[in-house]
Amino acid sequence: MKIAVDMELCIGSGTCAMTAPAVFDQDQDEALVVILDPEPPPEQWEAVRSAVRHCPAAVITVLD
Repeated sequence: MKIAVDMELCIGSGTCAMTAPAVFDQDQDEALVVILDPEPPPEQWEAVRSAVRHCPAAVITVLD
């Protein structure tokens, strides 16, 4: 699994960081998503997929 984010469309809701905190965080200045682990281990995949489903701006892409 690889993760990509369209930073131009991120609205900084923080849903990804709350859903998968081992994989996502937020930038302190603009509150935009920061990918902590662009290729997370399998034990994080369920949380990442949940973050993708719940992202209000639909900016997270998962490449399997």
